Amino acid sequence: MKALFIGGTGTISTAIVKRLIQELNWEVWILNRGSRTQAVPEGVHQIIADIHDEAAVAEAIKDMTFDAVCEFIGYHVEDVERDYRLFQGKTKQYIFTSTASAYHKPAANYLITEGTTLANPHWQYSRDKIACEEFLMDKYRKEGFPVTIVRPSHTYDERRIPLGVHGKNGSWQVVQRMFEEKPVIIHGDGSSLWTMTFNTDFAIGYTGLMGNRHAIGEAFQITGDETLTWNQIYQTSADALGVTLHPYHVASDYLSAVGDKYGYDFEGKLTGDKSVSVVFDNTKLKRVVPDMRTTVRLDQGVRIALDYVLSHPEECQIPDPEFDAWCDRVINALESSKAGI
Repeated sequence: MKALFIGGTGTISTAIVKRLIQELNWEVWILNRGSRTQAVPEGVHQIIADIHDEAAVAEAIKDMTFDAVCEFIGYHVEDVERDYRLFQGKTKQYIFTSTASAYHKPAANYLITEGTTLANPHWQYSRDKIACEEFLMDKYRKEGFPVTIVRPSHTYDERRIPLGVHGKNGSWQVVQRMFEEKPVIIHGDGSSLWTMTFNTDFAIGYTGLMGNRHAIGEAFQITGDETLTWNQIYQTSADALGVTLHPYHVASDYLSAVGDKYGYDFEGKLTGDKSVSVVFDNTKLKRVVPDMRTTVRLDQGVRIALDYVLSHPEECQIPDPEFDAWCDRVINALESSKAGI
């Protein structure tokens, strides 16, 4: 079996590529600009090209066909329209990576299935993904274009400790605040439910859909089965770090309002995603991919990430003094407000 990955070196796709090469004996090609060659496993074939240069890509793949084409960097309708032109008749399956944030926020029911309404008034990113899905499913219904939609939620790898409220440089500054025993902002009261998925677990579900005739024309959410509150998520990280957690709860709409002028899109990433309680019902996926299961609990994944992050300071410990100062200002402003009443 032969697959082409558009991207192929990101948090999710790296684990999938490794599983295909090391465990499932696929022939794997990746198409990208070659900026992260160190993340490419041995045995992977690489096409160095910019996917946005349609003519160059068409020339590079003119004599190639694939069992699966896997799109990981398609964010706008224009991207999937281009892919449709490039791969129509050249692949038996086109797998588009959408997002679970496409589900309505808040949904009518906290239990999320693939049938939950797609609508997100709070995040343009999600609306663009919905538009991509609609284009592709229209091509499937009218022309038989062999699309499969996958919807990840919060998927992480060994390079980052997954947290909710952080700055532009990732979660390291939040970890640093924990080490320094400074208060750490948690959105809402920390009681909303959330699901984290380690990338190797995601890869089990994804690879099970590849080359699977039951996946054509269908959408699947791929997440783990462990559901925790945000308070539990932060406490799990603090326990792994061996520090005392000092949580500071702040309403998500307040964070959105005071974060906007600093370039923090908390309306999208919190109100449009993480602040809403969700529990994912993965029955549909498990019916098609019986091997799908959670093998890495959050406490295990956080310790895997912590070991890697602490041993790779230049790669993973990126300071964010702007976000650190912003947290202090938010907390001081709220404390002053409390004292003034």
